[in-house]
Amino acid sequence: MKNIPRRDFLKSAAVLTLGTLGISGQRLFSIEPFKRTGKSRLLPSLAAYSFRDYFIHGGSKKQIPEDKRIDLFKFIDMCADYGCVGTELTSYYFPPDTDKDFLLKIKRYAFLKGINISGTAVGNTFTHPEGEARNKEIAHVKKWIEFAAIMGAPHIRVFAGNAGNLSYNEAKSNCIKALEECAEYAGKYGIFLGLENHGGIVAEPQQILDIIKEVKSPWVGINLDTGNFRTDDPYKDLELCAPYAVNVQIKVEIRRRNQNKSEPTDFSRIIKILRNANYQGYVALEYEAAEDPWIAVPRYMNEIVKLCAS
Repeated sequence: MKNIPRRDFLKSAAVLTLGTLGISGQRLFSIEPFKRTGKSRLLPSLAAYSFRDYFIHGGSKKQIPEDKRIDLFKFIDMCADYGCVGTELTSYYFPPDTDKDFLLKIKRYAFLKGINISGTAVGNTFTHPEGEARNKEIAHVKKWIEFAAIMGAPHIRVFAGNAGNLSYNEAKSNCIKALEECAEYAGKYGIFLGLENHGGIVAEPQQILDIIKEVKSPWVGINLDTGNFRTDDPYKDLELCAPYAVNVQIKVEIRRRNQNKSEPTDFSRIIKILRNANYQGYVALEYEAAEDPWIAVPRYMNEIVKLCAS
């Protein structure tokens, strides 16, 4: 083997160290497709948002029959009845005075029902410029990171936000900084943050891929929502993002660019995309269609459970 002069070796070593550790000495991670060994495993779950009108806390203000009003405990029962492995407990439907005791009750209840808390979801905007508004959003996400850890939920769905009066590049930079700060905090608790393809500055697949690749954290990925790409070929775009998914929310409809009407989601095609990416994790139905969820959700969950097991 050819000998390398000591001076050249030290110079190369310094470059490698900076590339790995960064100027500050903090270890950096370049987000690449997740390397998952073994076969694809898909675990059916259900998002509480599917019954958004019916929750006692955070539900619709319109008249709802009392026998259809539910809380998170009742929702966990429903997930068990529908054959789910997991339950996605959207933050909107927790009592406003939620504390550690309540979170532990939820954790205990789900465990005794044989249901995993697959994750939770928050409403946030990360595109605010530095200042009070952005600090408030970051504090909210950090609070739910702590809540997720108490419940044993491994994942939180987060949003990027809209550009508003900012340029796209300004909004993107703000989002990356906020996401990086939250990701550093999440890593201390072992919680994944899944950035959702939720319109705004992540309406196109390359936009969300660019952001998560710039966020140097092993605790960040994509919360892949199958109904949110309003592009020419949503299936192709989902295929691009699937290798980076840490959670999947499956919708029963998709809508292509410039279409006035939605079309039914091809569940089999979605499952094939996930399996081809060797995705291993939760597939949560997030129902938003017009049909009564009390009728539609059990039917769709039955189909998803069967496809995940096939």
